[in-house]
Amino acid sequence: MDWGMVTAFMAVDLLLVCVPGADWAYVISAGLRGRSVLPAVSGLVVGYAVHTLLAVAGLAVLVAGSPGLLTALTAAGAGYLVWLGWGVLRRPGAPGAADEEYGESSRARVFLRGATISGLNPKGLLLYLSVLPQFLVAGGGHLPVATQTAVLGLLHMACCAAVYLTVGVLARAVLSARPAAARAVTRTSGAAMLGIGAFLLVQRLATL
Repeated sequence: MDWGMVTAFMAVDLLLVCVPGADWAYVISAGLRGRSVLPAVSGLVVGYAVHTLLAVAGLAVLVAGSPGLLTALTAAGAGYLVWLGWGVLRRPGAPGAADEEYGESSRARVFLRGATISGLNPKGLLLYLSVLPQFLVAGGGHLPVATQTAVLGLLHMACCAAVYLTVGVLARAVLSARPAAARAVTRTSGAAMLGIGAFLLVQRLATL
């Protein structure tokens, strides 16, 4: 495996992960509403694990070659973001407001929401369909392309876990003693999810 290409991928990937988007908005919102950001971040990482498995199996190429399926997946993800963002705007909550109800079922919901957001995140589709293939090296004694895809996918998941845990923990630590600011940030996160979802939905439907 070309470790120079791996290093280049990590640099590009870190840049993409550090750009605020739907994942950031969700983990900040989840961090301010629950005891821990771990269920939210775990869900997001699992969503990208699904992307990785599909890419390794070669199914990502099939999705890229099927405009109808790609449109359906993007529209589903965008619609889900709109719904979730609207829910956060309606009930922004405050730090620790959900602590008493943050039981196993709530943790499971937070986890599943995270997995759905990243699993249908158009930015994730872009990474696995357009960016990641540019860092694969075929032949010349290198590892099989499927193995290289798995390695890069795992590195992306690790990067997401590190960045999103940091974002969620810092947001909660900084805003836990500032309820008004926390509600404002949560509303902003909800508006970001709603806005991103609406933009992607309109953009995708405009291509039909």
